[in-house]
Amino acid sequence: MSKMAEEKAAAGGAAGAADVAQQQQLAAGEAAAARVRPLETLLRAAPLGLCVAAMAVMLKDQQTNEYGTVAYSDLGGFKYLVYANGLCAAYSLVTAFYTAVPRPATVSRSWIVFLLDQVFTYLILAAGAAAAELLYLAYNGDKEVTWSEACGVFGSFCRQAKTSVAITFSSVLCFILLSLISSYRLFSAYEAPPSSALGNKGVEIAAYPR
Repeated sequence: MSKMAEEKAAAGGAAGAADVAQQQQLAAGEAAAARVRPLETLLRAAPLGLCVAAMAVMLKDQQTNEYGTVAYSDLGGFKYLVYANGLCAAYSLVTAFYTAVPRPATVSRSWIVFLLDQVFTYLILAAGAAAAELLYLAYNGDKEVTWSEACGVFGSFCRQAKTSVAITFSSVLCFILLSLISSYRLFSAYEAPPSSALGNKGVEIAAYPR
């Protein structure tokens, strides 16, 4: 009977230590969120204006002269840039409102925000890189496949596209900072439970003969 009572007491103590550790983790998460909330809210609102500006500049990018007409819709990379900026602008708006309202910090919410930040960071980065490659070919051509440069003929079109790409990379910097902040919140606030919460049972490691 005494042995069973000791085991129950040990189990109760381990459960209590686990609860205390979980409460400490939640408190640490809330404190970390409170420290970075003003900066994060500002950073989440900034890409909204940048993405809308880049999208608007690209949507108006068209030039007609004696050599013909060229528009952003003629190039897949530029269309991808427009779509990516639109999606990232919507994400920026939603998450800015989400971040501005204080909420209890939980592991699941931190993981969701972290993963979404990663997805949209790579989305806008890929769009900017694809558009930048198109601009490079438009300015320099490609002698190996006999592509001549086009910006000498459609200079206004290229300058406007370059402006849109530059604004897009400004929003990329904001999304990179947001990814760092969400990473900090997730991986600094939530730690592994203390060893006392695991009880007195040791971990057995199988030894295989050589």
